[in-house]
Amino acid sequence: MTAFFDRLSERIDRVDSVVSVGLDADPDRIPDFLADRDLPRWAFNRRIIDATHEHAACYKPNAAFYEDADGWRALRETVAYAHGKDVPVLLDAKRADIGNTSRRYADLLDVADAITVNPYMGRDSLDPFLSRADAGVFVLCRTSNPGGADLQDLELAAGEPLYRRVAALADLWNEHGNVGLVVGATAPAELETLRAEVPDLPFLVPGVGAQGGDVEAAVEYGLADGVGLVNSSRGIIFSGEDAPRDDPDAYFGAAGEAAKRLKGRLNRHR
Repeated sequence: MTAFFDRLSERIDRVDSVVSVGLDADPDRIPDFLADRDLPRWAFNRRIIDATHEHAACYKPNAAFYEDADGWRALRETVAYAHGKDVPVLLDAKRADIGNTSRRYADLLDVADAITVNPYMGRDSLDPFLSRADAGVFVLCRTSNPGGADLQDLELAAGEPLYRRVAALADLWNEHGNVGLVVGATAPAELETLRAEVPDLPFLVPGVGAQGGDVEAAVEYGLADGVGLVNSSRGIIFSGEDAPRDDPDAYFGAAGEAAKRLKGRLNRHR
């Protein structure tokens, strides 16, 4: 099996897209016409994948929407279906801990192809993930939420902000070539700074959809040798909420069109 970023590069070239579709299957927003299905989240994701896979470099389910018995079943079905379409899956789980706990968290990589991790507890908390040479490991660095600045912008004794130290450490941890960074599109100046400091790390760039991040900066600084991901979740998967409630094809067709439009917007800057 080739390394995750090699597979991602092949996928990006094949579909001419760096779009990551976030599969945040919020049960409260799944349309009524799927409510009586077995595993509604899986039924929803299957239709989203059918509508968007031609434009998706990757799918990114957020673990928060699957952390119950039926949810984990839905997630496994979703990952298997995405793989059947030859699309890799990045699990947005933001995991990290120490000892046996971290090793168990890393078992999630038996299902997904890549994962997001939290660096706050240091290198030993990430070792079980980093040692999976075939998996991708995206380290939270400069996130897209406003509160990220509360800690990430704090200056260390050397005068550098914490997020830049995280990036430097992630670069050192990249022994297997499987490390990337999470850097939000709502922080374009930080994107530019980090790309200059860690030129070889691919970025996962969230925040271009409902959060209104900078599309041009996401592409210009998010890609390393053409490899990287720009994610939109709600802006794609729930774009059909204005469609007639009794027309599933229109609902999911809107998601396909939203993914296609984002692909076009991003490709203008590649």
